[in-house]
Amino acid sequence: MQNQTEINFSHRSVLLDECIEGLNIDPAGIYVDGTAGGGGHSLEIVKRLTAGGRLIAIDRDDAALAAASKRLADYSDRVTFVKSNFSSVKEVLESLGIEKINGILMDLGVSSYQLDTPERGFSHNNDAPLDMRMDTSAPLDAYMVVNNYTRDQLKKIIYDYGEDRFAPRIANAIVNARELKPIETTGELVKIIKSAIPAAAREGGHAPAKRTFQAIRIEVNGELDAIEPAIDSAVQMLAEGGRICIITFHSLEDRIVKQTYAKHAEGCTCPKNFPVCVCGKTPEVKVVTRKPIVPSERELEENPRSRSSKLRIAEKL
Repeated sequence: MQNQTEINFSHRSVLLDECIEGLNIDPAGIYVDGTAGGGGHSLEIVKRLTAGGRLIAIDRDDAALAAASKRLADYSDRVTFVKSNFSSVKEVLESLGIEKINGILMDLGVSSYQLDTPERGFSHNNDAPLDMRMDTSAPLDAYMVVNNYTRDQLKKIIYDYGEDRFAPRIANAIVNARELKPIETTGELVKIIKSAIPAAAREGGHAPAKRTFQAIRIEVNGELDAIEPAIDSAVQMLAEGGRICIITFHSLEDRIVKQTYAKHAEGCTCPKNFPVCVCGKTPEVKVVTRKPIVPSERELEENPRSRSSKLRIAEKL
């Protein structure tokens, strides 16, 4: 398993050059990789730090932290690894006695390791136990969602998080199937989803289970709920001129990042007919990327999984 972890975590990180440029790294600064994964982005950050600089690498996946620790072994004097959720960045930094940081990166995607390790249950292409937990010690897993959520709860998450128009049909099929026996594997779930989607909609090479798997994964890991609190905390901890870079992989994430950046970039909120400002609100950040940065054609060829990725950057005022 260890060799498998090393192989799968060695993939090229998404939008790597763009992230490093976006962070505008100060060699003596303090930086956070809030989703360290296998350490791809972390390695390029720490390479640019001098002995006075420091990187805090956060992830909630034990396997990711183990792989990142090995990958960054040559820079262990300037890296601190922490098992936590990126939404707890403020608490992590305070526990380390850090008052301000010069930049933070968050990659909100599922790592290639997680997708390519069948027993983790993330992929609809492999038959494995229903799991999908990024933190394998977390209490909620995909089995519980699939077998215990009500019909309406399933329909809501598949429609909201998977953006699948067949959500009612899929939810019905899941509930009907589990009345006969519990749904235990990803392979069983894929067959149930396929049975619920009209044949015409399955044509054209589209994976019919992809959206439902995305929805369940988001629910299991509370992914969308963590984004706004994470940005709020990061903005609070950034020093003047510090940058926040966030990579998203679907429209729901990107919309939250865009709206939360806009919230922090907003100044006075007094009604326009007020002669003077009484709210005292001033912008906390400026948005560096009015439109998100997307992968180059070369990156798309080298790493097809980067296709839906978008990078948004903001700078602390």
